[in-house]
Amino acid sequence: MEIQYWADIACPYCYMGITQLQRALKELKIADQTPLKFMSFQLDPTLPTTTDLSMTEYYAKTHQLTKQEAATQIQKIDQLAADIDLPIKMENAIPVNTLTAHRLIKYIESLNDQALLNKAVKRLYQLYFNDNESIADYEALTGAMNEIGLPVADVKKVLESNQYEDEVRKNEQRAFMIGMPSAPLFVINNKYSITGAQPYEVFLEALKKVKNITK
Repeated sequence: MEIQYWADIACPYCYMGITQLQRALKELKIADQTPLKFMSFQLDPTLPTTTDLSMTEYYAKTHQLTKQEAATQIQKIDQLAADIDLPIKMENAIPVNTLTAHRLIKYIESLNDQALLNKAVKRLYQLYFNDNESIADYEALTGAMNEIGLPVADVKKVLESNQYEDEVRKNEQRAFMIGMPSAPLFVINNKYSITGAQPYEVFLEALKKVKNITK
């Protein structure tokens, strides 16, 4: 079984979705033999790499809400994550461009180490939603990647270039070509798809069906 999933590091539903999928894979005892291919998709590629906007202000602006309405929606998202034991602090997240983080993921993909890739993606989500660091800040990214075992010099080399941007854009183009409805999108064996941060049970049932079909 192989799973591709389109996601953005700044997407709380993507973070919830991949967490639920990985739990289902572990439950079925197929996590170690199921490659997870991260497919880049930026929710807002127009964002700058630095900003004075708070997440509440940004959310209100992009969703045409008042600040109070935006704050309420953000709190609901935090609660959805907490309900699946994934505490996040979205209100304090910094709404900046995620391209650099996606380029880093593509670099780590090139190392052909699935366990390291999974750790990197998880750590980047934590950096954004838990540590509330700027996901476009080179120092923050370098520190986070060094924590999971990547040499500082190698990370800096990628950050200080435009390496792997083409790979990111190709993933995004592929998403548009297949008519991706929203993020996250999970595609199993290039045939079966699951959209959104579905409950754990949905992922579990889908994986069971595909596993039985492909026996």
